[in-house]
Amino acid sequence: MHRALDPLWQGVPVSRLDWIILGGALAFVVLFGLWKGRRRKDAEAYLLSGRDARWTTICLSIMATQASAITFLSTPGQAYVDGMRFVQFYLGLPLAMVVLSVTVVPIFHRLKVFTAYEYLEGRFDLKTRTLAAVLFLLQRGLAVGLTLYAPALVLSVLLGWNLQVNLVLVAALVMIYTVTGGTKAVSWAQSLQMLIITGGMCVAGFMVVRQLPAGVSLPDALHVAGVLGRLNAIDTTFDLNTRYNLWSGLIGGFFLMLSYFGTDQSQVQRYLTGKSVAQSRLGLLANGLLKVPMQFLILLLGALVFVYYQFATPPVFFNPAAVAKARAGAEAATFQVAETQYRQATEARAEKAKGFLAARKHGNAAAESQARADLQAADARAQAVRAGAVEVIRRSDPSSDGKDVNYIFLSYVLHSLPAGLIGLVLAAVFSASMSSMSAEINALGATTVVDIWRRLLGRNDPAKEVWVSRIATFAWGCFALFFAQYASRLGSLVEAVNILGSLFYGTILGIFLVAFYVKRVKGGAAFWAALVAQAAVFACFAFTRISFLWFNVVGCFCVVFFALLFHHLAPPPAESEAILPCA
Repeated sequence: MHRALDPLWQGVPVSRLDWIILGGALAFVVLFGLWKGRRRKDAEAYLLSGRDARWTTICLSIMATQASAITFLSTPGQAYVDGMRFVQFYLGLPLAMVVLSVTVVPIFHRLKVFTAYEYLEGRFDLKTRTLAAVLFLLQRGLAVGLTLYAPALVLSVLLGWNLQVNLVLVAALVMIYTVTGGTKAVSWAQSLQMLIITGGMCVAGFMVVRQLPAGVSLPDALHVAGVLGRLNAIDTTFDLNTRYNLWSGLIGGFFLMLSYFGTDQSQVQRYLTGKSVAQSRLGLLANGLLKVPMQFLILLLGALVFVYYQFATPPVFFNPAAVAKARAGAEAATFQVAETQYRQATEARAEKAKGFLAARKHGNAAAESQARADLQAADARAQAVRAGAVEVIRRSDPSSDGKDVNYIFLSYVLHSLPAGLIGLVLAAVFSASMSSMSAEINALGATTVVDIWRRLLGRNDPAKEVWVSRIATFAWGCFALFFAQYASRLGSLVEAVNILGSLFYGTILGIFLVAFYVKRVKGGAAFWAALVAQAAVFACFAFTRISFLWFNVVGCFCVVFFALLFHHLAPPPAESEAILPCA
């Protein structure tokens, strides 16, 4: 079952059955989305699906929007190299869903807004609305580029094709039904995509357990993962500089999720399609119940792949292009020695892992303790050899960041799964990418039309809005395509996309919190406070080592603090006191 693990695996042969499954799944999704999105003749039907979605469709659409190919390519790799502590990133999500269901959902439904940012003009003024919309457009447009990069990477590995060609191909597939069918097409396609995603990940999880050596059970695998530090799901240490711990997840993650689901149009648009407040609330709450277990299981899959490679020799580096350059570079001989040493070190580690499991089963505490120490020492030796090989790779290619997180799970799928299942898992990865990207560029198009075309340009021509929406959606897809060219330089994609969001989400959330709850503050104070807060977040990113999750807290509190300060220092001229209610 296990294929030869030569790291130079560009153009890996994939069976005809795999191609049929992958191609059939993608074609069916595109055609299904086109069929469901047909006859979108006005802006409300095109942008908000006629506001007739039920909670199940809303929940699946919300989850599919957040769960891109990055989730299924990079997250298992994250657990492989760093353990499961990334799950703490999501701990604030359930509470955020409750807060948004009580506060934001009824406001947006009652006002019948097309975008979240329409509310801000009624509460503040045009410039504050425009600032929030522009911040969203900027960060989400860049994030779509990261979403697009992941499946293009898969095609590059499978076919050995030029990455730029793959980017254009994947973007074209998504834009066909998104541009044509609008939100209705996106929501229905996402429901189907989530079924493919769930099936693919379940199959991968089943197979990695089944392919463990004879006599190694799932509990045995979990013990090995725990001994080698891959089950570190919760860290109670309070440290602002530690990227993932209980407190950054509960507090920073809570603020991030409030902003993402409450002010990011790519998510707000999903529940604005609800036929009632109750349906939208149920969709959000169901997401809150399902998302954390889903992420936990995806990370657990990565930890199990890590255990699998304790008994099967992995490549010293999972990025095939980087390995090729090292093998052909000036230090090829040094790299070859490192590969040989790594193979020997991992074989020795496999023996120590078997010895540890044997000691556990014999029930001798002293022998088990010694075997645990031996396994940890063997793993440390293997990691030291790998670090030396990575350094050679960096010298061979100065542009390389020395990280291969995004390639680990893909390597396992291509080399270890049987024909047919490879196609299913790859279909799940592509479906995740298409579902997320389609929702995001659909939201970018909606915001461009409603907050820029209608309001700033003074255009209100219903007959043209659907076509303008399509053009805007297509334009944002092209923008994402351009930025995707640089995604390879950003390391772990799952971390990069969340860092990017955290640079902007705190500021946007602060604007909305002031709008909802600090009624005496007017537009001028909120606008300038947002600019100062955004500068403060950029300063934290550039000059401190604070975990990116705390950027959301910094940005939010800076907006609230400076809005109150500017209000008291320079009260704006008297304005209408008619303020939209917050509940």
